[in-house]
Amino acid sequence: MNSYLYSINLTLISTHKEKITTFSFVITEFLLIVIAIQVWFRTTMASQEQWLLENGNLKGLSKENRHGRTAHNMSSSSLRKKSDLTLVSKVPCNFLRQLLANLQEVFLGTKLSVLFPAIPLAIIAHCYGFGRPWVFGLSLLGLTPLAERVSFLTEQIAYYTGPTVGGLLNATCGNATELIIAIFALAEHKIDVVKYSLLGSILSNLLLVLGTSLFCGGIANLKKEQKYDRRQADVNTLLLLLALLCHMLPLLFRYAGASAALTADPTLQLSRAASIVMLIAYLVYIIFQLWTHRQLFEAEEDSEVDDDVRAEEVPVIGFWSGFAWLVGMTAVIALLSEYVVGTIEDASESWGISVSFISIILLPIVGNAAEHAGAVIFAFKNKLDITLGVALGSATQIALFVVPLCVVVAWMMGIKMDLNFNLLETGALALSIIATAFTLQDGSSHYLKGLVLLLCYIVIAACFFVSQRPLGPANLVNFGIQSS
Repeated sequence: MNSYLYSINLTLISTHKEKITTFSFVITEFLLIVIAIQVWFRTTMASQEQWLLENGNLKGLSKENRHGRTAHNMSSSSLRKKSDLTLVSKVPCNFLRQLLANLQEVFLGTKLSVLFPAIPLAIIAHCYGFGRPWVFGLSLLGLTPLAERVSFLTEQIAYYTGPTVGGLLNATCGNATELIIAIFALAEHKIDVVKYSLLGSILSNLLLVLGTSLFCGGIANLKKEQKYDRRQADVNTLLLLLALLCHMLPLLFRYAGASAALTADPTLQLSRAASIVMLIAYLVYIIFQLWTHRQLFEAEEDSEVDDDVRAEEVPVIGFWSGFAWLVGMTAVIALLSEYVVGTIEDASESWGISVSFISIILLPIVGNAAEHAGAVIFAFKNKLDITLGVALGSATQIALFVVPLCVVVAWMMGIKMDLNFNLLETGALALSIIATAFTLQDGSSHYLKGLVLLLCYIVIAACFFVSQRPLGPANLVNFGIQSS
């Protein structure tokens, strides 16, 4: 009996190591690609930036761009607070003083620092076998400040790497939380959770974040005309429509087939081809955003800049310290993501809420709370270009980069994940993109537009709240056709 249990433990350990090895391989390959692109960008942009500086043309190198700042960073910076280093500066030992200063900047430099205790509580709850719904809830709360701190650390590193490399780093790590959760869900073969969570991130950015921002901004600026640059919105809307096409074709392809069994493999091949197309489109979008048409995505400079934002023009953490903290934060995010993926079904059963509702509604709201709150704050200040950069930029990144990357990673892991998100989910995505496109077509905003987007989100949330469709292979009925 003991030898039998021992063999089972060895099997479980080897399986877990295989998953971790696969995950590490994928992440390593991805980072190598990112580093290669960074080196190419830095080489090609060095001469252009030097020419701008020598000829006195600093317009192309605004404050945001000189340090690689994007709308995502400026949005998250609204939730940061300046740390008082008076006591730390009195420590005689230089190494200890720098360590304490870094600890204070990382953990106390955000208004969300009150949520950091949820991280050790989640680990303790997992290790000591507390209720799995508690592990899920605490892990979800712990991910909220970590996502904001990753944005802060990437911005600190961007001060040393230059605007182009910094912008690419920000674009890569902008939705790191969603990507890590998706990778762990793939390792557990929970493909539906991957699809639901990524779909929820797109819907929350397009309807919840943008709707709340336009509504609150319209109420706060009733006597002011709210204008924004349509060109940025048009670019993101066009890319979202491309992503929607790539999502709808596998759905229509299987719907047009005689049976789901006969069209399953062709649908998978079509999804992988469409994913490669989307990744190419996202690469071109990065070049468009950071090099050829950078001025379209620059945050508008304002003379009335907050003191906290001014203070962040100087880095507060060294390059290697920031890099080490970024790796550590990413490791903690990976740990909490593993807890979330492993306990989501138990939380669904305990709370009486469907997994689809938790994945589509709760995960995106809590995971990106810091970024979402920052977008609303800038809408209050009538800076809608930053708000649009956050909402549309995140939605575009998830639709064109994270979703197809998950399909490719699943392909490498031998997992069959396609772009068929089922009829209900794809229909909700299509209507959300269309509603957003109509909302942003005239370059102006008022509170009614935001209210309509919010009401759309509430209706979609109610739809998935009452949906009790099972996960995985048990769900054999799609588009009104039952597989034979």
